[in-house]
Amino acid sequence: MFVRKMSLAETGGNGASVGVLARRRSTSNDSDSRRNPHGRMSTIPALSAPHRFLAATLPEYRAEHDPYSLRSGLKDIDDEKAKAKANTKAKRACNPVGKGKDKIRSHKLIKFYQNQNENIERLLKPVADHVQQAKDEQGAEALQFKIAVQGSFAANIILAILQVYGAVSSGSLSLFTTMADSIFDPMSNLTLILCNRAVNKVDPRKFPSGKQRLETAGNIAFCFLMTAVSLILIVESIRQLAEKSDDAKFHIPSVVAVGIAFATKLGLFLYCWALRNKYSQVRILWEDHRNDLFINGFGLMTSILGSKIKWFIDPIGAIALSLLISFLWLRTAYQEFQLLIGVSAETSFLNHVTYVSMTHDPRVIQLDTVRAWHSGPRIIVEVDIVMDPDLSLRETHDVAEDLQMKLESLPDVERAYVHVDFETTHSPEHFLKKEL
Repeated sequence: MFVRKMSLAETGGNGASVGVLARRRSTSNDSDSRRNPHGRMSTIPALSAPHRFLAATLPEYRAEHDPYSLRSGLKDIDDEKAKAKANTKAKRACNPVGKGKDKIRSHKLIKFYQNQNENIERLLKPVADHVQQAKDEQGAEALQFKIAVQGSFAANIILAILQVYGAVSSGSLSLFTTMADSIFDPMSNLTLILCNRAVNKVDPRKFPSGKQRLETAGNIAFCFLMTAVSLILIVESIRQLAEKSDDAKFHIPSVVAVGIAFATKLGLFLYCWALRNKYSQVRILWEDHRNDLFINGFGLMTSILGSKIKWFIDPIGAIALSLLISFLWLRTAYQEFQLLIGVSAETSFLNHVTYVSMTHDPRVIQLDTVRAWHSGPRIIVEVDIVMDPDLSLRETHDVAEDLQMKLESLPDVERAYVHVDFETTHSPEHFLKKEL
C-alpha cells in the first residue's frame, strides 16, 4: 500500500483546505501481505524487535487496523533514552563544553518520540474506543473522578467561607484578594452546572444547533466580572497607599483560617496531580488548585509581613495579586472568545479526522478537503471525499452517511458534514464570505 502522508501545512492548522492524494496501489516486495477489514490486500512490513514488543502490548495495532503501516514508526522509549545517553557521553568526552546543549537535544528527541508514539496510538485506536474513553472520562462510574470533582466543589464552598471570615476579621487587602478568588471558584462551578442543565433542556425548534455555546458565553461573562472585582481591589489598595494607613494588626484567627484553606488546597492539588493524566477535567482542576496555592500562599505571606514588618507590604501584595488574577482571567476570556469566533481545531485532531476518513471505506479514493473548527466548546468537521463516478447514488450516499455518523461519534464533535465528489481538479466550492 502507498499513501502520500500529510505534512503539517497540509493538515490546515489555520483551517485551510487539505489536499490529500491518498492513492492506493499494490506493491510487490518481501513484506508480509495481509487483508484489511474491507477485504483489500494491504502491505505490512515486518517489524523489528522493539516494534513487535510495542505492537504486542497494544491490541489495536493489528494489521487490519493499520493499512498504512503506521506502527512501523513506533519507538521503544527506553531504548531511545539509552542511545541518547550513550551518544551524549561520547560527545561529552570529545567536547566537555557542550554538555548542556547535548542534554537539551536528547530531551527534545525523547519528547518527540513520545509524542509520535501517542499520535500513532491515537490514530490506530478504533473510533469505538475513543467514544468509550470519553465516556470513562465523564466519570459516570469512576469513584476517583467523583471524589476529585465533587470533593473540590464542596471544599471550595467551605474554603470560601473561611476566606471571607479571614479577610473581614483582619481587614487585610491581600486576604480580600484571595477571598474574591475563593468565592468565584464555587460560583464558576455553579455557573457551569446551570449552563449544562440549560444545554440539556434545549428546544430544538428554537435552537436548532443546540445551546453548547452558552457555556462559552457564561465563561466570558464570568471572566470580566472577576476582572472588575480585581480592579476594585487595586483602586482600594492604591487609596490605602495614598492615605498611608498604618493600622494593620496581626490577627491570628484570620491567619489560621487562610492557613487551613491553603493546606486543603495543597491536599486537593496532590490528589488531582495523581489523576491529571487520566481525566481531562481533573487536569483542569489540578491546574486551578495549583494557581490557588500560589495566590493563597502569596496573599497570606504579604498579609503577615504587612502586619509584622511594614504596613505597605499588604496593599502592594494586594495590587500584585489582583494584577495576576486579572491577567489569568483575561487570558481565559481570550481563549473562550477564540472558541466562540471559530478558531481551527488542533493539528492532531485534523490528523485524526483525516486518518479516520482515509481508512473508512476502500471506495473512498481520495480526500479533497478536511476542515475542523470550534463552535464554542465543541467542533464542527467538514470533509470532502472523492469516489468513483460510476458508483450508484445509493452507494455513495451510504458511504458518506456512515462516515458522517462515525465522525460525529468522536468526542467533542458537534456536527460533521461529508461531501462527495468524483475529482480534485476543480476550484474549491466553498469560500470565505467576507461581504454582507
